[in-house]
Amino acid sequence: MFDDRGLELSSNSEDAVSAYNEAIRSFLEYRTTAMPLAKQAADLDPQFCLAHCLRGYFFMVFGTLAVLDKARAALGQAQRTSEAATDREKRHVEALRLWIEGDLTAANACWERILYDYPHDLLALRLHHFNSFWMGQTRALRSIPASVLADWRKDMPGYGNLLGMVAFGCEENGDYANAERYGREAAEVSPDDLWALHAVAHVLEMQGRHSDGLKWLNHPLDQWNDRNPFRRHLWWHKALFHIDAGRLDGALELYDSAVMGDKSDFYLDIQNAASLLARLEFCGVNVGARWAKLADYAENHIDDHALVFTDIHFVMSLAREGRFGAARRLIESMKAYSADELKYVSGVIQKLGVPLCESIIAFEQGRYDDVVDGILPLRHVTGPVGASHAQRDIFDQYLLEAALRANKIPLAQKLLQERRFLKPGSHESDYKQARLQGSRA
Repeated sequence: MFDDRGLELSSNSEDAVSAYNEAIRSFLEYRTTAMPLAKQAADLDPQFCLAHCLRGYFFMVFGTLAVLDKARAALGQAQRTSEAATDREKRHVEALRLWIEGDLTAANACWERILYDYPHDLLALRLHHFNSFWMGQTRALRSIPASVLADWRKDMPGYGNLLGMVAFGCEENGDYANAERYGREAAEVSPDDLWALHAVAHVLEMQGRHSDGLKWLNHPLDQWNDRNPFRRHLWWHKALFHIDAGRLDGALELYDSAVMGDKSDFYLDIQNAASLLARLEFCGVNVGARWAKLADYAENHIDDHALVFTDIHFVMSLAREGRFGAARRLIESMKAYSADELKYVSGVIQKLGVPLCESIIAFEQGRYDDVVDGILPLRHVTGPVGASHAQRDIFDQYLLEAALRANKIPLAQKLLQERRFLKPGSHESDYKQARLQGSRA
């Protein structure tokens, strides 16, 4: 038996392999069917090692420690069925073990070595890409997809998904011309691949092309209702284009209708929502009582430290609502979690996560000098907290806002000059420039 790209599988069940292949396609297209299909593959052939491993991977992608026991159970099943597995499958099981144990660097190295021998292993490539993103490994986002591109034929299943990863990697490394080229080709080859759409949206965001961005994401709000919460991140990007275009009401309307889910406390929803509310407030928008819901979610995840970037956004919500006791408890929990030096995130929490969280608390307490002192030394080295350049821009926005409120005119002026150079014609920068001029008058 083989997968869609001709890689050998240990299963002898055609139905199980079919479900496995469909699970991979669903995963790459952010469909809600991915996990049920992986379970179906394992149920149809309980000895199918990679199907159990796939389930473990999918639990880890949830980005929460709440499902860690389920990931461990799937790993156990994969290990118990690995005797008859292929070499490639056994290496996947090892990568899952390393990921669960928190050794993200070793897990990524494992997937990279798989790709040296099996360059058509789209699962290894996507998981390496996923973890590189949340580790802030910007170079890897481009180098690994680029390293296997020549091994692929254009008619191979998943070729468009590969192009989408190449595109996003180019974008994060500042190669916007190739990013847009590969991203648009990926969207043509695989129109259902939201990552390709997302890559082009990033190019347009980083270049300040908000009119092009609004056209690129000009879709009905129900366009991707059959997809998982990642779809709301695309609407977050559209909201940013609205802000840059000065359409603040449009951004707030998108928040209510598409960015913030009714009941979801999925990590990406929290990041999108908190970041968007902060950006709108920094542009003078009254967002009303919207922070309270996010703070409630944060209080229910005090000890969930799967992603440092999410922790920081939880603190944003708690501090904005004045729940400083809860915010402090979350920071103390982060410190305790980081005591295990074997985890990759331990150093990130200590060197970046905690100082950034402390700075956000200082901001909401009006201690703007402390915010400047906390964020300014870190603003060029925040990559390891994960996410994209566009998402991490929120730290620069807190710094600029603190400089404006502290009346630190030279600092605010230089920060604004940088922003206006990178994104000319942005309403956000124009609004803050007017505030700066008003404070100097």
